[in-house]
Amino acid sequence: MRKPLTVPAVRAHKRGPGHEPLVMVTAYDAPTARIADEAEVDLILVGDSVANVVLGYEDTLQVTVADMAHHVGAVARARPRALVVGDMPWLSYHRGPQDAVANAAVLVRAGAQAVKLEGGRKRVPVVEALVDAEIPVMGHLGLTPQSVHAMGGYRVQGRDAAAAEEMVRDAEALVGAGIFALVLEGVPDVLAARVTAAVGVPTIGIGAGPACDGQVLVLHDLLGLEDRVTPKFVRRYASLKADAVAAVEAFASDVRGGRFPSEAESYHQPGESLDPYGRAATA
Repeated sequence: MRKPLTVPAVRAHKRGPGHEPLVMVTAYDAPTARIADEAEVDLILVGDSVANVVLGYEDTLQVTVADMAHHVGAVARARPRALVVGDMPWLSYHRGPQDAVANAAVLVRAGAQAVKLEGGRKRVPVVEALVDAEIPVMGHLGLTPQSVHAMGGYRVQGRDAAAAEEMVRDAEALVGAGIFALVLEGVPDVLAARVTAAVGVPTIGIGAGPACDGQVLVLHDLLGLEDRVTPKFVRRYASLKADAVAAVEAFASDVRGGRFPSEAESYHQPGESLDPYGRAATA
């Protein structure tokens, strides 16, 4: 049985000889956490994307710390060997270090072994406060969904030279503040490679090309459970929504046709049975 992955082990896991790329998936409950863990992923991110994927919102701005704690707890109770990272939702860390530490503590008490937050150099005081409180922090740069309105939509970031320089500086500042890993989302592959080479912690890419130290996808996306939106970076490894629809259709057909439940799927009173019309009949 493989050993649980720890924060120090992740921090040291730069891609190279003896270190395969890290594998992270985003999951939100115990069944999907068990699926991910049995597939031997390295990290499970309980993402604020639960807003879009599970709760039906149009963006991630609607979820609260209580929502995130609820889903972190569900994942943690599956007792995965993968490292559980809880996303800090919008406004849970934007108002300063004290607020951030208090909100991160809620996620840790729910079962998170680390937290993730979005943003660059302006988040340094928050990261430092969290690390000082012994709460490991994963950074997130590039396309940061909590900034969707400020960015003018879900757009690839860092395309021009000035923006690329800013992102490299942001990454270095976050590492200096104490993050143990860095998500790079929606950035050109060349820039992701540059950031990866510039920092001493692993980068985990999503829509950031192959040069990162790891990759992450939402479990529902890669399984084909979520098929409403298909970002360019998503690769589907199954079509479980189609399979699920077919299964429910078959169940509905069997119920309506009187084929479910069968004798084998029913409990019986000793000495009694039902006639074809569902009326009690003595055996």
